[in-house]
Amino acid sequence: MRPVRVNVNFDLCQSNALCMSAAPEVFEVRDDGFLYVLEENPDEGLRAKVEEAARVCPTQAITLEG
Repeated sequence: MRPVRVNVNFDLCQSNALCMSAAPEVFEVRDDGFLYVLEENPDEGLRAKVEEAARVCPTQAITLEG
């Protein structure tokens, strides 16, 4: 299985932190109100969390490769 790569379309992102709730190891909304991707290529053990984060994103700003 190929490693997963996280992509965020920041034009669509509303920084609502649902992704951070699903995968706090990978996503963080900081005090400045912006989303940060902490790990663009998370370990395979985080795949389910990252897939959940992409699924719950209301603007579908998160896409995954791999």
